[in-house]
Amino acid sequence: MAKKENPIWGWHKKVLEQNSLVLTVGVLAVVSIGGLVEIAPLFYLDETIEEVEGVRPYSPLALMGRDIYIREGCYNCHSQMVRPLRDEVERYGHYSLAAESMYDHPFQWGSKRTGPDLARLGNKYSDEWHRDHMRDPRSVVPESIMPPYAFLENTELETEVVEGRLRALRRLGVPYTDEMIENAESDLEAQLDPYSASYDAFVARYPGAPIRDFDGNPEMISELDALIAYLQVLGTMVDFSTYQADADENLR
Repeated sequence: MAKKENPIWGWHKKVLEQNSLVLTVGVLAVVSIGGLVEIAPLFYLDETIEEVEGVRPYSPLALMGRDIYIREGCYNCHSQMVRPLRDEVERYGHYSLAAESMYDHPFQWGSKRTGPDLARLGNKYSDEWHRDHMRDPRSVVPESIMPPYAFLENTELETEVVEGRLRALRRLGVPYTDEMIENAESDLEAQLDPYSASYDAFVARYPGAPIRDFDGNPEMISELDALIAYLQVLGTMVDFSTYQADADENLR
């Protein structure tokens, strides 16, 4: 006795499998519904990233250092995102928060790690260590395959472009104020000199930013000054000793 075919399966074969146009429309409908289910809730949120205390825009000097970091392709070997996995947290520190990258355009999360993750690099090593590392990476990390960047300390930083950089980032949503933009170049210089007349104003605009001569040469503002200033601020804006991951505002 022949087995009776399920009528639903017969309809599926006749209508969908044997009619490519109907099958295509059906697939598009299912994918569209699935996409709406995922995207629609976002329209009811004012912000998709919760702000975290301490996170602020980069200082002008650190911002220029970030541009150098991108220009030299450092992101090709280094990520800036500690994943919430036990081995990564034990090695690098607290897992990365979305808010830490909210002012990054483009963000530097990455996934390739020819070198270590840099999300928690700030204040881990001294400025002198960074200077030696840039001149000759194998002098401080014998197994390193990183190329030297000794030319950075002899290359003068183009400080005159920093105001335009802040202005451009404000158009992308970074909350640089008119005061920050107008004083961008003087703030850049103030971060290198703790005895600057603009010290108090700089600290008020960029609280917590390190202030010192990063490349060890007070006679010139070099690209190395900017790069080290950027590296030394990575992962330092959020005080994880007081951050509560299970607080109501962080459990949406």
